[in-house]
Amino acid sequence: MEFKHTPVLLKECIEGLNIKPDGIYVDGTLGGAGHSIEILKHLSPRGKLIGIDRDEEALKFAKEKLKNFKNVIYIHDNHDNIQEILQKEQIEGVDGILLDLGVSSYQLDEEKRGFSYMNDSPLDMRMNTNQELTAKKVINTYKEEDLVRILHEYGEEKFAKRIVRNIIEQRKVKEIETTQELVKIIEKSIPYKGEGHPAKRTFQAIRIEVNNEIEPLYNTVINSIKVLNHKGRLCIITFHSLEDRAVKMAYHDCLGICKCPKDLPYCVCGAKKEGNIVNKKPILPTEEEMKKNSRSKSAKLRIFEKI
Repeated sequence: MEFKHTPVLLKECIEGLNIKPDGIYVDGTLGGAGHSIEILKHLSPRGKLIGIDRDEEALKFAKEKLKNFKNVIYIHDNHDNIQEILQKEQIEGVDGILLDLGVSSYQLDEEKRGFSYMNDSPLDMRMNTNQELTAKKVINTYKEEDLVRILHEYGEEKFAKRIVRNIIEQRKVKEIETTQELVKIIEKSIPYKGEGHPAKRTFQAIRIEVNNEIEPLYNTVINSIKVLNHKGRLCIITFHSLEDRAVKMAYHDCLGICKCPKDLPYCVCGAKKEGNIVNKKPILPTEEEMKKNSRSKSAKLRIFEKI
């Protein structure tokens, strides 16, 4: 399958990174290399781009797309390991990092990956196909209370208990193996009101659990800020409230605002100012972009600058 990819908030990200021609930049979610190719166009031959992705298919495509650029280092890893990756590459600091969170258009459209509720595919949902945990394993082996928690927390699904009850009943009969088997269970569990697909929230929740997208995110943001050089920028695109909340919290905690009780004579919480939030409100896609790319509708860009 062709790796189709339309980069979200492209112009805004390039402006937000404030690229230095000879700088070192990280695309922590290389994907279809749509953002990366624009970063590289702004770099001189002395500049460098480090492209990270946990998806081997994405890396393979990116290498082909960026084959004319000789200043790219490709890393098959998770952006959560940003400090270890840079240490291994003997890079002390970088001038900018871009994180385009969530699932890519290619992963959604590729039937065999099992991310989409629109296709009939094996229940997979792994961004890194080398890992053991799959959506099938989550659906068929997790305890009832754990599934309810995941759907509540990661999908903000109001009908979580009803959906999970029906999943438990179905897996007593036979293992749930495909996306459409799961979709039918969800459709049976939710009164349909014509407001978006009823499986959307559940599929989001299961995908987040499979790929551990939320739990390490706060620390990933903190660690990304730590590896920035003076005036370096961190640009993060989120697509749902859980991601956005973690990013906002990490940015706020890097402002160095003391959390000690006011009656203490001096600070004991160790708050240290790392930099400043560039845009107090998130940057949103234009009406034109949302018309051209419907998947950009929920995107939010937040930028932090290291002092």
